[in-house]
Amino acid sequence: MWKLVKKLFLFLILANILFVIFGIFFNPPITFTQIGGLVKYGKLQRDYISYDDMGGNIKKAVIASEDQLFFTHNGFDYKQIEKAMKKNDKKGKVVRGGSTISQQTAKNVFLWQGRSWIRKGLEVIYTFIIEKIWGKDVILERYLNSIEMGQGVFGIEAASQYYYNKPAKDLTKSEAAWIATVLPNPKKYDPKNPTPYLRKKHGWIMRQMNNIVLK
Repeated sequence: MWKLVKKLFLFLILANILFVIFGIFFNPPITFTQIGGLVKYGKLQRDYISYDDMGGNIKKAVIASEDQLFFTHNGFDYKQIEKAMKKNDKKGKVVRGGSTISQQTAKNVFLWQGRSWIRKGLEVIYTFIIEKIWGKDVILERYLNSIEMGQGVFGIEAASQYYYNKPAKDLTKSEAAWIATVLPNPKKYDPKNPTPYLRKKHGWIMRQMNNIVLK
């Protein structure tokens, strides 16, 4: 029995190593979140594209909205994590997240949605690994190709076609900012029918984009 457990454990380790190495060169064939979207909405709308084909506006918009220290941190923004913990403790529930783009990529590519300590612990491990092995450009490309951006819509190319009928590289600054605006809850928010809160956030993202320098 113990030998079987050891073999299974070694197999899982090897499989994860190969999955991480595979991720340097290729986008994930499918993710747990995409499977969930397919089951719930009966569709999986996505179109993986290269980093260069994404265009600069959406990269700036998402970094401005989600993680302005993306190019300088080691995968974790400890100040934002501390702020999120204090605010959540004060409210008695999760009202603010402190996850970086690297952490969200680890979750979206390798793991599942949810707030369990097991999932969060694995997220930390995967974040550390992809920061060391993938590098920022690969992380951002995998993030923008896999993140949920609507009901059954995944990745920036699919989102750009879904909302604006154009390739991601042709998104205007304002259009890119609108897509980034709905990221916290893309299944609920719609950039074509924005609330006053979303309009305010859109303006803030537009201003913050002026401060983002792509590497």
